Parts: sequence; structure tokens; C-alpha cells
Amino acid sequence: MQTVLITGGAGYLGKQLGLKLKDRYNVILGSRNNGNNQLAQTLTGCETIPLDIVNYDSLLDAYNRYKPEIIIHAAATKFVDISEKNPMECIDVNVLGSQNVARLAIDKGVKIVVGVSTDKTAPPVGNIYGHSKAMMERLFCTLDNPKGTRFVCTRFGNIAWSTGSVFPLWKRMMASKGIIETTGPHMRRFIFSVGEAADLVIRAMEKTDDLGGKILSLKMKSAQMEDILKVWTKHLGGEYKKIGERPGDKLDEHLIGEIECVHTIEKEIDGIPHYIIDFKQKFENHVPEYVSSENAPRLSEKEILDIISNPPSFVTL
Repeated sequence: MQTVLITGGAGYLGKQLGLKLKDRYNVILGSRNNGNNQLAQTLTGCETIPLDIVNYDSLLDAYNRYKPEIIIHAAATKFVDISEKNPMECIDVNVLGSQNVARLAIDKGVKIVVGVSTDKTAPPVGNIYGHSKAMMERLFCTLDNPKGTRFVCTRFGNIAWSTGSVFPLWKRMMASKGIIETTGPHMRRFIFSVGEAADLVIRAMEKTDDLGGKILSLKMKSAQMEDILKVWTKHLGGEYKKIGERPGDKLDEHLIGEIECVHTIEKEIDGIPHYIIDFKQKFENHVPEYVSSENAPRLSEKEILDIISNPPSFVTL
């Protein structure tokens, strides 16, 4: 049984990956938050370890102990506003930490590295967080070696109910105030479930022969935040009001930037529509235009209601 080391493994996505992979792989969840490590081990049944990707020796210790064949790199400083206020931390974790993961993987002959990225990397990049994850994408895609370590990335939208995201925040506001304070009802975002996110990572991990050196993304739907708020208040009660925007926020996110179009094709994998981005080549049958939360298909009221009504059991509120 192959061993999979998941950086950021005690986080929202890491726990879901652990639950999905543990029957077929020996899964090790690594995180620098030891309290979350204990909770993740109890929830998933996977072994957890202290792991700080900014410290190369921490990664080396983890490798020497477990000898993973696969690393899923999910650790990151993830929030736009935190990254704007703490740029040094963002760059340390998202750029230098990713570099540490890559160096260790190449040096030790790890077979596969999967990088977890975000739609905030697509041009035009509007914040430090997006720039830092774009560096990880380019680093991993460039380092892919068909005769050595295979690198692949996945590009996400917003994962519904993830730690620190708007849905848990809204639920806490409803419980304490009876009103949701929103920074961007006019903004539009790509939103999908943690199950879909984990499946995308696993798909990339298990198809590196075809996807090595590339970025894999779902062909996703988007929603205007006010549409979600209207469904929320209609079915779950309460009301909402607009407050000031956070630093770094954008009206729309791009899943595929304009200058990335020639490097991007649509392809069905396992019957599911995806985008594949390959910076090393230009496709004749590339996507005709950029893909943003403005021009993407919209989530229906039923789809929105399903997302907001069914948080996973391990959501931290």
C-alpha cells in the first residue's frame, strides 16, 4: 500500500482527502496545528504528525519516518485579507514552503506531487495570495519530470463550508445577531463542495501520466453572493446587510485568464467536464475566451440550497 503525505492535512480539504483515500492508501495528515491534528486523527482514523512546510527539516523528518510515494500539497496561507495584511507569512508558506516540498520530493525521489491551487491565480491577479499561489503553479508545472518526480496542480474555486469561509461565518452571525453582514453581495464566485474538491485532487493524483506538468480544474458554475444570500434567508431565515469590503477582494474571479486561453482545452475525464491548462504548449482547439465568475453558467436555486443546507459533519463553526 502506497503512503500519501498530505500537507495541511488537518484542514478542511485534508480531512476529506483522508476519509476518501484511507482505504486504498496509507494516509499521513501533516499540519503545524497540533490541536487540529488531534481532531483530524479522531475524525478520519488517519495518522497525523506535526509538520511545518516552511521548515525544510520538518519535511525531511516526515519523509524519513514515512517514506511517502505521493505528496498532496494542501498547506497554505489561504485567505485574501490575511495575506494582504501579512504578506511575509503568505510568501513564506505559499512560495518558500512550496519550494521546500518540491526540493524534498525531487531529492528523495517522491513519485507524485499534487499542488492545490486557486482561481485567484488566473490573470488578472488582484492580490498577494493569488500571486503566491500562481508561483506555486508555475514552479510545480515547470519541475515535472516524466522520468522522475511527476508534478501536477489542481485549480479550485471556493470550497463551500471550508474553515474561515463565508458560510460558517454567516451561520455564526445568524446564531449571535440574527443578521448576516456581507462585504460583497454584488461579487460573484465559483463555489463547489469539498467532496468535489477532493475528487479533483484524487483524479489528478491518479492520472499523472496524462496530467503531469499541467493544471486540472473542473468546469465550474458560479453564483452571485446576493443570490446565495437570498436563498439562505428564504429557506434558513434571517436577513442580511452590506458592510465595507475587505482588502484584496475582487468583483469576479477568473478560472481561466485571457492570456491562458491558448494553453487551455476542455476535456471530459471520468465523464466530467474539466479544463486542462498546459503552459508548455498552445492548443489549436483551445477555449475560445477567458472563463470568469461573470460569464460562467450560474448555480440554480436548488443547487445553492443543496450546498448551504448540507455542510459536512466535520465543519468547524
